[in-house]
Amino acid sequence: MMKFLMMMIFLIPLCFMKNVFWLVQMMLFFMMLMFMNISLSIVNFCNLSYMMGCDIISFGLIMLSIWICSLMIMASENLLKENYYWHLFLLNILLLLIMLYLTFSMMNILMFYLFFEGSLIPTLILILGWGYQPERIQAGLYLLFYTLFVSLPLLLGLFFIFSNLNSMMIYMYKFYESNSLILYFSLVMAFMVKMPMYFVHLWLPKAHVEAPISGSMILAGIMLKLGGYGLLRVMMIFQSMMMNMGIIWVVISLMGGVFISLKCFCQVDMKSLIAYSSVAHMGMVISGIMTMNYWGFYGSYVLMIGHGLCSSGMFCLSNINYERLGSRSLFINKGMMNFMPSLSLWWFLMMISNMAAPTSINFLGELGLINSLVSWSWLTMMMMMMISFFSAGYSLYLYSYSQHGFYNLSLYSFYTGVSREYLLLFLHWFPLNIFIMKFDYMMIW
Repeated sequence: MMKFLMMMIFLIPLCFMKNVFWLVQMMLFFMMLMFMNISLSIVNFCNLSYMMGCDIISFGLIMLSIWICSLMIMASENLLKENYYWHLFLLNILLLLIMLYLTFSMMNILMFYLFFEGSLIPTLILILGWGYQPERIQAGLYLLFYTLFVSLPLLLGLFFIFSNLNSMMIYMYKFYESNSLILYFSLVMAFMVKMPMYFVHLWLPKAHVEAPISGSMILAGIMLKLGGYGLLRVMMIFQSMMMNMGIIWVVISLMGGVFISLKCFCQVDMKSLIAYSSVAHMGMVISGIMTMNYWGFYGSYVLMIGHGLCSSGMFCLSNINYERLGSRSLFINKGMMNFMPSLSLWWFLMMISNMAAPTSINFLGELGLINSLVSWSWLTMMMMMMISFFSAGYSLYLYSYSQHGFYNLSLYSFYTGVSREYLLLFLHWFPLNIFIMKFDYMMIW
């Protein structure tokens, strides 16, 4: 695991040379290729080196991080065109990738906490430095304070466990069982805000709307997955507690998922709609983990990876429209099929993935989650039916509103998609639909 870290660190000086914007991206693709070929133990931590290690959960999420970060560079060509601090932008993305890589691969839970919180800083710089509207400062503060408010109890909880267990290694946590309610809430809430759970989700739509395309991609693709990863890691400490307390989280998440899905129908900003749909999907992930059964863990893990690719692709699509029209409003983004018929196909493909149609791994994840939740309690069937139905509803609403209808007469100059944009969308869609061939890798764990 150390060799990939070294590779990322040695990429940093490259950011400050001339004409290397695409070279950094190629190196990240190359690193992705190498990372895919590491030997992976299905049941245990493997590739151990200096407090770092990797198991199935880490492997999938690290792969997603490298992939999304390389696609972020591809989506941000405008910075290179306008010569808008793109050296610093590359540096920021590399630092963020290093933080995420270390978060997912750390075996020491204190180090995990350090990088878990540290990944917030490059994201904040992305939003504040390359965001669009002046409101981005308020969005950055929301992001910062929501996350920091619950991160101190998490740190204290980890210290408390260390004083009892005398070990910080994640692997040792399976020998420790706690029944403390305060400890439970202090550890779990930090991950709930990061997910984000309904009631503490307000920072997410704000951050998404104000962030540049790269910020939205990393927020939707990886940042929300940090919470799910943390939950999967700490839930083994609270196995008996989770059995009793799970109902609270499941009810809040599923009810919240339904309300948020309804809220998606009220949105007029494309980015805002996609951000709210992320909250609904993450609600399903939380409830899947909280059922404490195998199908739930499997379904939530698969849906996290599927949602990371799908949501990121949808933000890319809304950004392509934004670059043409200078607006993300659905009233102005109408009748796009007249101008960019090829892009209409990509809108359609991303939308059906978002509503969990077959061949996408979102479908696989939702299938697992429905299985786990209905076996946990048949009452959840109602909520899951509504969430699935509404997710199809707002996906179709977004698609039909932006692609069909009479286009805006103020569009006096327009250019259709370039090959970079189609490649960007293909690289989101292809892994999303091809990983279903190898889903046994996600299951065996």
